This record gives sequence, C-alpha cells and structure tokens, in this order.
Amino acid sequence: MKSSALGIAALGIALSGCATITRGTTQSVAISTPPVTGAICDLTSSQGSWQILTPGAITLEKSSQDLQCRCHKEGYQDAVAVIPSNFEGWTVGNLVFGGIIGVGVDAATGAMNKYPASFQVPMTPLASGQGTSNEPAPKDGKSGK
Repeated sequence: MKSSALGIAALGIALSGCATITRGTTQSVAISTPPVTGAICDLTSSQGSWQILTPGAITLEKSSQDLQCRCHKEGYQDAVAVIPSNFEGWTVGNLVFGGIIGVGVDAATGAMNKYPASFQVPMTPLASGQGTSNEPAPKDGKSGK
C-alpha cells in the first residue's frame, strides 16, 4: 500500500514537469501595427497560414518554427517581420522529471517553444503621391499611364 502511494506521488511529480501538461500546446499572440490600427497581417509558417486585423490576438499552435508576418493597409508601406519561436529553457527539467519521453512529447507538440505574448509590426505611411504599397512612386513625378 505504501509503495503504490509512493508510486502515484512520483508519477504526479514526473508529469508536473511536462510542458505539454503544464503549459499546453497553444498560445495567444497579440499583434499591433503602430501607429495605425486596422491593418491586415498575414502570418505563415510550415504549420499553416492565418490572418488577423490589428490590433488583435490570435491563438496558435506552439512550434519551433518562426512566424513570417506581412502587414498591409491602404496608405502605408507593407511591413514585414519575423515573430520568433523561443525555446523555454525550463523544459530541460523534463529530463529529470519526465525523462526522455517527456522531452520527446514536448518537442513533438511544440510545447517546449513559445512565441512572444505580444508583437509589434511598425508601419510607415507612404510618401505623398504614392498610390499603393505595391507600386513604387514614379521617379519623374509623372504617372506613366
């Protein structure tokens, strides 16, 4: 009886070190585009593609892959940024408590990684006379049409 209680307690301690259980495999990331609101940001990684209207938050699966971010809004230059995925060092404790299996599960699910909780993608207004962020302004000031 005493050994089974000890075994259950040890299992509980081992599982408590597992990032998949304690931190989950998804997280929310808030995106803003100062100084403007209402920009559309496209996020992409090998996991998929998402779109968000700023300012806003999106729930993503954690991954070791960085997110590519491209934001656009009429009257502003397109803004491009990389949202980094960071390794959470505390998950190394899984080797002690969860063993190789715990580390393997956390690596496979992305739970040992984390994106920043919030991320800014600054946007710059177009110079007067530019039509859209996809068309460069004519060098001579004429439209060319």
